[in-house]
Amino acid sequence: MMMGDHVKASRSSHHDEEPLSPAARFFHTPRFNVYIIAIVGCKTSLNTDVVKAGLEQTLVKHPRFSSKMVVDCNKYCKNKKWAQTKVNLEDHIIVPELDPNIDFPDRFVEDYVSNVTRTPLDLSKPLWELHLLNIKTSDAEAVGVFRIHHSMGDGASLISVLLACTRKTSDPEALPSVPVKKRAGSTFNSRGGFWWYFLAIWLFLRLIWNTMVDVFLFVATTLFLKDMKTPIKGAPGVELNVKKFVHRTVSLDDIKLVKNAMNMTVNDVVAGITQAGLSRYLNRRYSEEKRDGPVKQSNSNIPKGIRLRAVILVNLRKSAGIQDVADMMAKGSKIRWGNLIGYMFLPFTIALQDDPLDYVWKAKATIDRKKLSLEPIFTNTCIGLVFKIFGTKVAAAIICRALSNITMAISGVVGPQEEISFYGHPIAYLAPTVYGDPTALVVHYQSYVNKMTISLSVDPSVIPDPHDLCNDIEESLKLIQHAVINKGLIKDVV
Repeated sequence: MMMGDHVKASRSSHHDEEPLSPAARFFHTPRFNVYIIAIVGCKTSLNTDVVKAGLEQTLVKHPRFSSKMVVDCNKYCKNKKWAQTKVNLEDHIIVPELDPNIDFPDRFVEDYVSNVTRTPLDLSKPLWELHLLNIKTSDAEAVGVFRIHHSMGDGASLISVLLACTRKTSDPEALPSVPVKKRAGSTFNSRGGFWWYFLAIWLFLRLIWNTMVDVFLFVATTLFLKDMKTPIKGAPGVELNVKKFVHRTVSLDDIKLVKNAMNMTVNDVVAGITQAGLSRYLNRRYSEEKRDGPVKQSNSNIPKGIRLRAVILVNLRKSAGIQDVADMMAKGSKIRWGNLIGYMFLPFTIALQDDPLDYVWKAKATIDRKKLSLEPIFTNTCIGLVFKIFGTKVAAAIICRALSNITMAISGVVGPQEEISFYGHPIAYLAPTVYGDPTALVVHYQSYVNKMTISLSVDPSVIPDPHDLCNDIEESLKLIQHAVINKGLIKDVV
């Protein structure tokens, strides 16, 4: 090779490298080695050759999915970078030979996914893989299982790029459409005069006060403030345990019925049914610990004043939507790739309520208060500042300490409004979740057409019966829906 060619190759290699972001580095620390699992149920058997050909034209062309992590060591520090590499799909697509007549296929898929997580991804290759399981389950004809390291991007980024690999079933050339949350317009009204300014000042003061309180609680949680020990609270080291993944699909229309009748958001209803489901589940677990005879569901066995909080990872992007894979990393793109998230701690009221609607009202009150707070922005800025001053280990230790002192994580992603296909395979459901975080329970909600899939990631040594927890959340939705109907709240709903 001539010297000029060597220089060109060196420049090209340097151009193809990109440093890991602070958040990406966090996700590679020993106590915060987090992965995303996305289970995709299909309505037809999966054609491996078709899927490979589709990935070659889409996902593999994405810079992050065609880059591996490299460590550039020098005498001062170890710099971790993304380096472009040639992708061999045979190293990333796993197609096990399965007995189509296997007993208990749903349980087999759950055990298969759990066993997959026992082995870390090979750092010498791009950090993703896809398992194609041609096995009929209760809700799908075949199942695809994506495993992606969280350092490659947050939920919003990865779901966007995965959905960009799909097309509408009704129009094979069209990308799926996902509803985008509209920003509230200005409510200024010159005729409001003094009262409008008074309200604006009052809301601003509340924003400042709520942010100060939430910042204090975040710092206190990092230092000493712990959730109460309950049957769903993991012990130190829970992030290293093998997790179990289960999901349940409920009607999105039922959730919207409650939403419209009670004049609130889908997030309010989702938080309410989660709160209700956890209360039912914990009541039973506490009663099992106390009982000498049969379980008495009519009496509350839940200790009063339980402090139980969930962390919510808040997407800090200004806009969201599905763009073509080729545009995701383009300069000027509305969607910034990577991990751009803030943390928000949401307290749950754990108790048996006489009126099922109280669960939703309490959840709405808590969320409304959190909306008037800059907690997610503060946590993102604070962790970024600590990273710059003290480095990755200190910043990761703060996050792990804070998350270890709370009970669970909860998240939700809005999915397509119409049926989509994964390289010609119509999708029945989407069930994403995560593992590797320092909590024993993660609850994720994923909407798709007229369905809502509830995905649980649990430590089975802490929550040995995750299907029962799914039942409790589903039953809570039914009870809340019936209460709305019985109280006549849907009379004025259009």
